[in-house]
Amino acid sequence: MESFSITDTGRMRDNNQDCVFSDTNFSPDFPNLFLVADGMGGHNAGDLASRVCIETFVERIRARHKRTPVGCMLDACQAANQAIIEKSTQNPHYKGMGTTLVGMIIPDDTAYIINIGDSRLYRIRDGIRQITTDHSLVEEMVMSGEIEKNEMRTHPNKNIITRALGTAPRPKPDCFELTVMKGDIFLLCSDGLSNMLDDKEILKIVSGEQELSDMGNKLIEAANEAGGKDNISVVLVRI
Repeated sequence: MESFSITDTGRMRDNNQDCVFSDTNFSPDFPNLFLVADGMGGHNAGDLASRVCIETFVERIRARHKRTPVGCMLDACQAANQAIIEKSTQNPHYKGMGTTLVGMIIPDDTAYIINIGDSRLYRIRDGIRQITTDHSLVEEMVMSGEIEKNEMRTHPNKNIITRALGTAPRPKPDCFELTVMKGDIFLLCSDGLSNMLDDKEILKIVSGEQELSDMGNKLIEAANEAGGKDNISVVLVRI
């Protein structure tokens, strides 16, 4: 297994509220851990929320208070949620801050995935498949038939998310399990990438035998060329 992570401020923002984590030699219990968080709030609050989320999640997974990978990730998600809420009470400027989160652990031949918000995980294997489901207003509009899937990226309400960490006492993340195969590539990303590039454009870049670092840098470059309207974060994992 190999991985590469990168985060970029983009062309339209003056600070980066995304935070990433990637480790293929994480702990004796879990050999790897991959995370992307996209903070929201004021100028500094979003940055703080995503950072507190990642730091707390990593610490909690390392402590392993639950037995199963899914149990550990749900426990870590709750701990991160509580840490963000507590931090938000320490400064009036932090009130209402929160963050999305998408994470993955692959302890053997199974990938365990968690997400809340609209940061995504894709699997590239004979094409591209979005594994996570966005917790967003436009996703609900797609599911209800109000708009088409291809309208999500350009819809004026595309940035309204319906679930996040730090916004409610009990977070409601989704969990997924996938069997992995040699050659699989997993892409974890913030919406700064997925709002700028559609699935076909992502697949075109994340293909072939090129180095993951080349793929990651090309994704950032392409998202910036498409407008770079938000912070852009990418974690790539190849089995």
